[in-house]
Amino acid sequence: MPKVDDFPKWLVNLRRMFHMYPELSFQEHETTQRIASALKELCVEVTTFPDITGVVGLLRGAESGPTMALRSDMDALPLQELNEVPYKSTRDGIMHACGHDAHMAILLGTARKVVESDLMSRAKGNLKFIFQPAEEILGGAKALIERRVLDDPPVGCIASLHVGPHIPAGKIGLYGEQAYASADAFEIVFIGSGTHGARPDEGRDPITASAYFITALQTIVSRNIKPIHAAVVSIGKIHAGRLPNIIPEKVILEGTLRSLVQENRLKMIERLKEIATGISEAFQVSHKFKLREGSPSIKNDPQLARAFRRVAEKVLGKDNIIEEPPTMGGEDFAFYAQRCPAAIVRLGCGNPEKGIVHPLHSPRFDLDERALPIGVDLFFELVRDFFT
Repeated sequence: MPKVDDFPKWLVNLRRMFHMYPELSFQEHETTQRIASALKELCVEVTTFPDITGVVGLLRGAESGPTMALRSDMDALPLQELNEVPYKSTRDGIMHACGHDAHMAILLGTARKVVESDLMSRAKGNLKFIFQPAEEILGGAKALIERRVLDDPPVGCIASLHVGPHIPAGKIGLYGEQAYASADAFEIVFIGSGTHGARPDEGRDPITASAYFITALQTIVSRNIKPIHAAVVSIGKIHAGRLPNIIPEKVILEGTLRSLVQENRLKMIERLKEIATGISEAFQVSHKFKLREGSPSIKNDPQLARAFRRVAEKVLGKDNIIEEPPTMGGEDFAFYAQRCPAAIVRLGCGNPEKGIVHPLHSPRFDLDERALPIGVDLFFELVRDFFT
């Protein structure tokens, strides 16, 4: 392990290594091995799983007491990186475009700092480091929970952070009670009967039906959800036909539903089904509906959120704290939040002067690496606050 003076450089190199060798959801095999090896080098107890990727590290305190967990995601996105940097992804069509490379480096850096501080030798309780696969497909948290990562010893609270390029490096965004929206995906297939485009009366046109459906869909938020509540319905994929003069048999639509309120989440799903049924009847086509439940919304635990604020003020000062509005993005950290007190914050990583302005999930996404030690300090002070 490098000397303490080399810690910032070590942290940057760690992040760049993860960035150069990204892996997709539930395929993070090399990443799992790298993390497990780094934790073992720090003499952290390590648990891996025979059937899925992911790593859990455990530091036991001097005496029995509550257990705190810190969580990082691990997976990359199926994107071709367009940045020309020395640490550019070496794998075609795969890129860390959501900052999970930074999250892993920060959590490993926190583990190292906790070990080197000898903090746990005076602590009453335990500290878990959860490196979770498959956040991008909203499946990794549930998979790890099913494998009892919140048990033995039972986790009393869990914290996480997510980089945000819309916030300058050196600042942190703190959410109020509401942090993330629920995120569900749906697929609707309208099925008609194909015919020549010049003789539409001889068939039943699923394209016209789908066009009306997309238009009617916009009324769900504008007419069924309270104006003071945020919600989103978006169609992101349409597939139909092969030739311009043939009306196809079917149209496939895929989209996403986002809501901050569970009641609205259920209402949106109900209205989606009702509109699809009404459109099918009106245009004499049939349809198939499939819902892929994603993650629920996230509400930060008030006590843990206050602790984040205390340590953020200590690490960065009040002037560098931004009050972050709820995001309509989804995060499977929500599944941990259903089981125990939880909180998540945004770590600023943007820098317009360096051209670091591109959003998450962009093939040009990058981050100001000055955010890395800030993330470590934030987590470390949160741990110290918890155990003192």
